[in-house]
Amino acid sequence: MNEAEYFQHVEATRPQRIRWWQEARFGMFIHWGLYAQLGRHEWVMNRERIPVAEYEKLAATWHPKERPARAWARLAAESGMKYMVMTTKHHEGFCLWDTAQTDYNAVKHGPGRDLVREYVEACHEFGLKVGFYYSLMDWHHPDGANCAQDEAARRRFLDFTQGCVRELCTNYGKLDILWYDVSWPLKSPELWESAVMNAMVRELQPDILINNRSQLDEDFGTPEERVTAEKAGRDWEACMTFNGSWGYMPSAIDWRPVREVISMLRVAAAGQGNLLLNIGPQPDGSVPEEAYARLNPVGQWIEQNGEALYGQVERADGRMEWMLTGQWTIKGNTAYYWCDRWPGGELAIGGLQTNVLKASLLATGAPLAFEQTENRLVLKGLPETNPDQIAGVAVIKLECASAPRQVLGAGCVVL
Repeated sequence: MNEAEYFQHVEATRPQRIRWWQEARFGMFIHWGLYAQLGRHEWVMNRERIPVAEYEKLAATWHPKERPARAWARLAAESGMKYMVMTTKHHEGFCLWDTAQTDYNAVKHGPGRDLVREYVEACHEFGLKVGFYYSLMDWHHPDGANCAQDEAARRRFLDFTQGCVRELCTNYGKLDILWYDVSWPLKSPELWESAVMNAMVRELQPDILINNRSQLDEDFGTPEERVTAEKAGRDWEACMTFNGSWGYMPSAIDWRPVREVISMLRVAAAGQGNLLLNIGPQPDGSVPEEAYARLNPVGQWIEQNGEALYGQVERADGRMEWMLTGQWTIKGNTAYYWCDRWPGGELAIGGLQTNVLKASLLATGAPLAFEQTENRLVLKGLPETNPDQIAGVAVIKLECASAPRQVLGAGCVVL
């Protein structure tokens, strides 16, 4: 098909392809490669100007433990995540699979095995959708930089890139997500031949979702280190570090707390987006204890309150107002109030434009008494302290007579 036909095909098939992803809301990002051994961020080769020949030595010294991806997948599933995305090749250029494109891979060097295959098997074991990250930028390939100045180098590098992507989309069964990154140094999708490459991907994987980092919009946007909704009608996924580094970095000690992770999930869901939260495994593949300490409670919280997060959650912006004690998600005729500043025995919510039929605590189903006037809903007889003992975020479920809407503005009630 020509380029115009390709884009028409992408648009026409997207609603069916992306439905599961729109309902999943939460995924795990895995950054793992040779850089984990240095423990100084995944950009260490570039930032410290480590020569290629010196950096290559890390390939022989990397010896992960047996099948660490099972621990990642188990944690993801127990944390309420529905899919995973793993770095098959990061900017350093080391391939984690059995590739014919280069000997600089995990089968020919230290690990001595196909780490991508182990990851795919772990995703299947724990019922998770499978995503592959692939860095277009490559600091190791001899044409990775020269391709911007030399046409012969560009052709060689594109042949290498397309060969790698073809292998990833051919050798591991059904693939759910292809997550490109950093399209340096070529400055246009035409120079990358992105439409041609992605058409090949879709021919091999008809149901796949592709992100926007091959310089084409494709299926979803990827705001990085900010949970910010894209324009209405545009699917998006916020990719976030857990501690400021994508790769393993033990000196990065400012891990996001449980409440912040839950808050990011609410913002993502309320904007009809997803959260892709990263962990950088240790060199042997072990999950850092700090990740367990936070994700286990997140999973417990989601087990009790996931109804407010998963599924066809609607955009709240333009429909619901900001509040002093919490914020909203919406599904159909139900509004979920994520109360993270517990007010005590009563909670007042102004400006609701629909009648509330029933109020309850989502985690327990316990009914809540309430009084509603034209411009004010007052929930009564609440516990004096926040009933959520996991993160101090209690979700109040309001079942309404019609689609919830809230109008407050800046003025006060005139008596």
